Amino acid sequence: MRDTHYISSEVLTLNTIHTILFENKMLALSDEAKLNIEKARQYLDAKIEESNTPVYGINTGFGSLCNVSISNDKLSELQENLVKSHACGTGDLVQKDIIRLMLLLKIQSLSYGNSGVQLDTVLRLIDFFNEDILPVIFEQGSLGASGDLAPLAHLALPLLGLGEVWQDGKRVKAATVLETNNWEPIVLQSKEGLALLNGTQFMSAHGVYVLLQSYKMSYLADVISALSMDAFNCNLSPFDELVHFVRPHRGQIKTADRIREILEGSEIAEDEKASVQDPYSFRCVPQVHGATKDTINFVHKTFKTEINSVTDNPNIFVAEDKIISGGNFHGQPLALGMDFLAIALAELGNISERRVYQLVSGLRGLPDFLVDNPGLNSGFMIPQYTCASIVSQNKQLCTPSSVDSIVSSNGQEDHVSMGANAATKLLKVSNNLKTILAIELFNAAQALEFRKPLKTSKFLEQFVEAYREEVPFIKNDAIMSDYIETTVQFLHHFQVDSELLFE
Repeated sequence: MRDTHYISSEVLTLNTIHTILFENKMLALSDEAKLNIEKARQYLDAKIEESNTPVYGINTGFGSLCNVSISNDKLSELQENLVKSHACGTGDLVQKDIIRLMLLLKIQSLSYGNSGVQLDTVLRLIDFFNEDILPVIFEQGSLGASGDLAPLAHLALPLLGLGEVWQDGKRVKAATVLETNNWEPIVLQSKEGLALLNGTQFMSAHGVYVLLQSYKMSYLADVISALSMDAFNCNLSPFDELVHFVRPHRGQIKTADRIREILEGSEIAEDEKASVQDPYSFRCVPQVHGATKDTINFVHKTFKTEINSVTDNPNIFVAEDKIISGGNFHGQPLALGMDFLAIALAELGNISERRVYQLVSGLRGLPDFLVDNPGLNSGFMIPQYTCASIVSQNKQLCTPSSVDSIVSSNGQEDHVSMGANAATKLLKVSNNLKTILAIELFNAAQALEFRKPLKTSKFLEQFVEAYREEVPFIKNDAIMSDYIETTVQFLHHFQVDSELLFE
């Protein structure tokens, strides 16, 4: 029996989202949310009945067609036409985890009662989420300004029995799925198409997904760098808390604390060192990893605000008797945040690759390219090449999307955020980082073997022991791609306590 999360006015947090997804919880509306949705719908219906005053997107056209009035008998057709005409997505398909997040975040945003949708519309979105019926959505098409119009149109199509969905791993017609479940297509009422299409849920879902990954990768970067430190026979003195208390950036202090904790009891760390100082890629881990932690926390705050917001247009305020056309769909805060986060994650990869380079360089008693009989064996020469290639690609992907803008809708939408492009680039950077960290782990675990009989810390010994169940010590040249992919999967499935992730 699956547990249920009730959508309400309570703040939706990353930790809550992590729990909903990880524990496969069902969604339901709280009584408060149902009441808010119904009150706004009743208010909007009454307003349309009593007045012919033009209200954007309710009885007018859209975008630069905002001055075209629409008669009351055409309001439902207007909304359906909006969804169909805006379903212009193209490119790669959005991954299913992100589509589930889009559904969750759209439901949350509509639940506040400022959007004017029917209760049945929100309940059908909940049905999709609970039954794991996921609309097929494309990555390209949103300018991240008047909401994520194209991807959200594809999210909305199956409500009408149009478009396609994923069900049981297969791509099928939405009409077929509705018929199988005895669900009637939703007949959209005034404003509903606009409420579904206006919004930042494509950008938000990508940002939330990567933030969840970022906390885990930040933790793993600390663990793997600590392993590399012992493999490279580094000094621990740069991690003394006194060093960091005189430059007390929160992330820096936290990173130094974690490295000391991870390496506690390490025979290698306690052994006397011949070298006085270590390269920056080891010595400055608190400063570099810490700066990324602080960036993750900053972006987290932006997204926490966003996912607890109403981002469609116009907004309905029942108590104040107002319907106001504004710009809450504009993705600028998200675009800037995702560009910043991409840079911060890329830097975790940048410094990781430098540690890999040091490990294979034949320094500090380690053999050239971490293999016996170098020359006959190339060993770990080329994984560093691969790592460098991915790091370079990340640098190119970190060119900010948010500095770009293209005029659309005949000049009505004359500044756009390009946040959707920032979102898809950020996802690529995040995926690349996982591979970079996997390559460092592959190298560091190999190098650690050459420090025997000295041992690293108990924590890292257990970590490497679990890793060795998947990837062996390399004695002679082998096909390294297979081991790199296995290492990526090892990190993907490695469980980190949520208290460590979001502390």
